[in-house]
Amino acid sequence: MDEHNGVLIGETWTDDINELKRYYGMHNDEVQLPMDFMFCTVNKLSAPEFRKQIALVESSGGWPTYVISNHDIVRSYNRYGDGKHNDAIAKLMAGLYLTLRGTPIMYYGEELGMETNPPKRREDVKDPIGKLGWPKEKGRDGERTPMQWNTTVNAGFSQKKPWLPVPPSYKTHNVASESANSNSVLSFYKKLLALRHRNRALLDGNYVPLNEDDPNVISYLRQYKDQAVVVAINMSASAQEVGFDLAKHGITKGKVTPLLTSGTQSGNTSQLVLPPYAVYIGEIK
Repeated sequence: MDEHNGVLIGETWTDDINELKRYYGMHNDEVQLPMDFMFCTVNKLSAPEFRKQIALVESSGGWPTYVISNHDIVRSYNRYGDGKHNDAIAKLMAGLYLTLRGTPIMYYGEELGMETNPPKRREDVKDPIGKLGWPKEKGRDGERTPMQWNTTVNAGFSQKKPWLPVPPSYKTHNVASESANSNSVLSFYKKLLALRHRNRALLDGNYVPLNEDDPNVISYLRQYKDQAVVVAINMSASAQEVGFDLAKHGITKGKVTPLLTSGTQSGNTSQLVLPPYAVYIGEIK
């Protein structure tokens, strides 16, 4: 694969960091991008748990490959959402896995806030796993529903009846509607992806954890040469005050410029106030 400029991406489901290391190979000569599904085992908003998983993958010696959802598990919008602040939490999760060192893999619809839509009756189940395990096991149909393009019939996916039904949320969470809303989940993804592509620290910088004892806010630096980006994500339902001692990381002066935020933050990196479920990304020059 190296000889032909190819890349191997592994659907490497494991909850064991040592097994994940073996997928990379003893000399990083096997799978270049084995997916870190251990990240998906953190099924709640928990700064300590995500911090722990990131540290484990950083210790693997390979290039991290983060996923927060796929076609076999309940969508991230449902797993992390509280039913009230789901859009804010969807932006929060984007702010996490799209700013870490490594390659993020997006599952279609995450950028919209698509929901899992499990079948209501056994006769509606298509997945063999659901047919065999009903009603305890409803199968994986719910996270495999059609892409939601607009508010027309079947979310613009097809004029004919699709293989799986479209959830009612397509009326608000679709590409057309969210493209017209600057505060939507999709708009946040677009801004964040654009930032990621043009910022060298986010692309190639080291990952440096900050405030490792904070139970509510996960924060870290991405450092590349003389460029640094600080990321702070409030994973709690209440406002959090957070400060950073950057001198021990070689940053003793410099101007901090917000690059992207969700929610209205106040203060600066020496003392930052983050609203519930807010993301702060700032560049230090």
